[in-house]
Amino acid sequence: MENDKNYGKRKRSLPARLFAGISRLKLYAAITILLLAVIAAAYFVRSCRNDSMTVHVDDKINLTPTQVKEMKEIGEWEFLSIEDEEMVDTTRKRLFKDDELIRIYTGTLRLGIDLTESKDDWLTTDGDTLRVTLPPIKLLDEDFIDEAKTQSFFESGSWSDKARDDMYHRAKEKMKQRCLTKENISSAEDNAMKQFFQMFKAMGFEFVEVRFDKN
Repeated sequence: MENDKNYGKRKRSLPARLFAGISRLKLYAAITILLLAVIAAAYFVRSCRNDSMTVHVDDKINLTPTQVKEMKEIGEWEFLSIEDEEMVDTTRKRLFKDDELIRIYTGTLRLGIDLTESKDDWLTTDGDTLRVTLPPIKLLDEDFIDEAKTQSFFESGSWSDKARDDMYHRAKEKMKQRCLTKENISSAEDNAMKQFFQMFKAMGFEFVEVRFDKN
């Protein structure tokens, strides 16, 4: 009878051992899944960080030597035009009556820069800042008088071509003196700086500094 009781006890404890074994397997499986999830999350975060660094590097903007050369070869850039009208007269003494010639000259003076005169390092970068050094403002065209609009206001006597040519050059100098002032040159510089600043900003540069080469 005692052996039968012991046999019954062993028979009842077998399911308990099986249940305990299954519970441990579930626990091990849960721990394994949790570890895999942590490793996957860490890998994902690291991948995202690497991607963001790559995008930051790709966003950097650089001007190639070809682009700089093409911009320089554009040549003249006009930033201010001034229309002027000058009256010039000359008198020639005669015995009984003086000869007189009065002419009115009209011209348009264009102020700007010639990029072909800029230095090789007119565009430089310092970190995320683009520095632009422009050549000085100048008169772009010396032949600014429109001779088709020249009028003879008054004329008496006969005048040679040389006399008329002298008056032309006098009118030219008077227009320069009237129009090539510090105020007009400063205005042309302001327009140039604004246009170059906006142009390079549109190209993607965040910080742009524009100045003139005073040498």
